[in-house]
Amino acid sequence: MSTTRQGAGLIVTLTANPSVDRTVALPCALERGAVLRVDHATSQAGGKGVNISRAAVAAGLATVAVLPARSDDAFVHELEEAGIRCRTSRPAGEIRVNLTLTEPDGTTTKLNSPGAAVDREHLDDLAATLEREARGASWAVFAGSLPPGAPAGLYADLVARLRGVTRIAVDTSGEPLARLVDGLPTSAPDLLKPNAEELASVTGADGAELEADPVAAARAARQLVDRGVGTVLATLGGQGALLVDAEGAWHALPPPTTVVSTVGAGDSSLFGYLLAELRGLPPADRVALAVAYGSAAAGLPGTTIPGPEHVRPEAAVVRPLLLHEAM
Repeated sequence: MSTTRQGAGLIVTLTANPSVDRTVALPCALERGAVLRVDHATSQAGGKGVNISRAAVAAGLATVAVLPARSDDAFVHELEEAGIRCRTSRPAGEIRVNLTLTEPDGTTTKLNSPGAAVDREHLDDLAATLEREARGASWAVFAGSLPPGAPAGLYADLVARLRGVTRIAVDTSGEPLARLVDGLPTSAPDLLKPNAEELASVTGADGAELEADPVAAARAARQLVDRGVGTVLATLGGQGALLVDAEGAWHALPPPTTVVSTVGAGDSSLFGYLLAELRGLPPADRVALAVAYGSAAAGLPGTTIPGPEHVRPEAAVVRPLLLHEAM
């Protein structure tokens, strides 16, 4: 994978379908049809790419968030006040609102809106904005869902377009992920971050088995590496995370954590990997920092993104998986 024109630590994030994330904390288990009181509620400008930019600012890294929005939108102002530079493209409509319900035991229920429908002009403007900002960056991160009207192959096309411009990480699911994998190796990113269910969906495996068995997950991830993906970082829920590249495989169990909300945990794991990579750390330390960031996010309320003060990579337990064992 090409690594030309890399900047010193700049992470550009693409959030093609941003959202206002409203989180409602319940004092008891969710009960359908009941009238429940709320402990507290929060609202925050969000989206998977935006979450990664928030983590970058907290860690002192330069970041630019690319997203479709009016430059004077309150959403953009909120991000700028948080220290995130934004580059906007022409929006198709109002930014969607996503609702998250959290229960005392950490159970999370998400209700996600689809967003405004886009056309080719919206997508062309978004892609051109992304390409301008990605020149000189260390990483470009494509994260989250696509808005209605966007072709499922948009991320695959953007990877091919930006190859040779910067290194690319992708975190998506469903049909966009399937199309990305269908297009390998042309659409191969430098880093792909699926969870167990997403990894299973593109390798023909069983998601529950992969989440429970890091060796099985390593075998599945190796299929993607063999087809051109530079590195696979697979998050495995309570089983931590798995890192597979052409040189080997490593599994990390997370630090002990009391789960409060899993919202943003996967985004935080991805950022932890990027931060470790930018620091020049070896694979075992990259996956350790990834699970430390993910578990820190799970221990924080709502969509709170952890900073370095929340993260304990030294408490992660990492073991290499021998090639003959994992593959």
